[in-house]
Amino acid sequence: MDLARQSIFELAKDASHAFQHDQKNDGGRNKGCTMDKLPDRIILQIFSFLKHKEICHIASVCRKWRIVAYDSRLWRVVSLRPEFSGLHVNSLESLLALIGIRFGPTLRYIELPCELTTAPVLHELANRCPNLKYMTLDFSNAMQLHDFNDLNAFPCNLASLCICLSEVIFMEGFMRRIYSCLTSLQILHLIGTFELSNEEEEEIYEVINISKIKAHTPNLRVVNLYGISFIDDSHIELLSSNCIHLECLALNFCLRVKGSAFRVLLQRCKKLQTLLLQHTGLEDQHMLVAAWENTHIHELDLTSTELSSECLTDVLGRMPGFTFLAVGHCEFFSDKVLGTLIEKGKLENILSLDLSHTDTLTEPAIFQLLKTYGGQVRGLMMAGKPKLAEQFFMNILPFLKNIRICVMGTADGWFLKLSTRIHIDMIIELLAQNCPHMERLEIQCDPSTIRYSDKSSKFIDHIRIKCPQLKSFTLSDGEYYEMVKSNFERADRLKIVRTITNYTTSIVSQLSCYKDLLFN
Repeated sequence: MDLARQSIFELAKDASHAFQHDQKNDGGRNKGCTMDKLPDRIILQIFSFLKHKEICHIASVCRKWRIVAYDSRLWRVVSLRPEFSGLHVNSLESLLALIGIRFGPTLRYIELPCELTTAPVLHELANRCPNLKYMTLDFSNAMQLHDFNDLNAFPCNLASLCICLSEVIFMEGFMRRIYSCLTSLQILHLIGTFELSNEEEEEIYEVINISKIKAHTPNLRVVNLYGISFIDDSHIELLSSNCIHLECLALNFCLRVKGSAFRVLLQRCKKLQTLLLQHTGLEDQHMLVAAWENTHIHELDLTSTELSSECLTDVLGRMPGFTFLAVGHCEFFSDKVLGTLIEKGKLENILSLDLSHTDTLTEPAIFQLLKTYGGQVRGLMMAGKPKLAEQFFMNILPFLKNIRICVMGTADGWFLKLSTRIHIDMIIELLAQNCPHMERLEIQCDPSTIRYSDKSSKFIDHIRIKCPQLKSFTLSDGEYYEMVKSNFERADRLKIVRTITNYTTSIVSQLSCYKDLLFN
């Protein structure tokens, strides 16, 4: 039994005892146990399932609820960024009071927007919150920084720090006041503005000094440099010179990274196990000279890179083997590359695999792969492959006995559409029969390419009942989506069924360091 279910059962048990005690004391005259008669610890447990915005609302119900709602144990993890949490603090004075009265020693995680990141606030957090381990400072929308010349204290026991950078605000005035407090850091996130940028921008500014950061953070295990426009191989080489304990390096959407620093990185960072290079500018000549055969890397993401087939064959073939491999949108990941990996035994321990939009990878090669290793695979993505039709999935699903995450089909609007219609009921039934551990399922089929009928409801019943751990079922918007959604909602399984417009399924949650990589 997981912790969430266990806590619910304990809560119900305590409430039952409170009810029986109340009935015994009043001779059974009351027919029910109201909220005001429940012990504070039970109300506290109930409130722990609510978001902070909701807790603030219920605090105005009565004096008892207000006391419980402001219990510091409900405020261990706090986000004060309105766009993410809905919480907004009107003034610095209010926040300073909250830190001292409501947060205190129990606070472990806090997110602050730029306007609340001031010297007095950071000083108060350092003095009042000794157990603060995780902090996010969001400067992404800042036009100018506060004056930090008076900043003499900063939380010095942090395990994780996330800084959301601005395109135009130079951080050195702030950073030089906190460098000496970063020696305890094990996880560092520097988040750039890739998602907000446009091609018309001419000048790129190096808004934070990577060299000085690495000099003060010798204990880093996880470094995530996400979408930072100025990051290039020189910065990677700087990091490698002092971060000998590095286990995970994520450079997703850092377009200037070509791979020339990887030879030095692999020589210095012997503990490196996870390397995430999605949508980087990798070049063959740099990747080929690195000593991949001497590494312990077993989790690799090359999504949307442009390495040649020869380079992929050489680099992947020299690595020790994979538990996680993502090569989605890799145009040159072909049957030959996959065959080499299978022949050399590099996929013997594979658990998670992304083959989405690999146009040169054929159906027979994928079938042979899943026939051989499908029983151990936990995550599989095969989106954007229109030649994989109904019969293919009917053949491979019986092999996927332990699958947890699966993405299949071709999304609406993709230029390579299915030439035949898919009988969706057959696929749903096979998933229900063969994949009892399924947690996240995404079927991207265009509504115009699937066949279903009034009898489809019974097949939806089967997957809902036989896959009890299913947390997310994502479909293209249309009549079939509405049918599946209403079926799950009638069974009180709300928010399970979603559309691909609003939700994207991924296997990144199966990375060994996934929790450390989370930000925002």
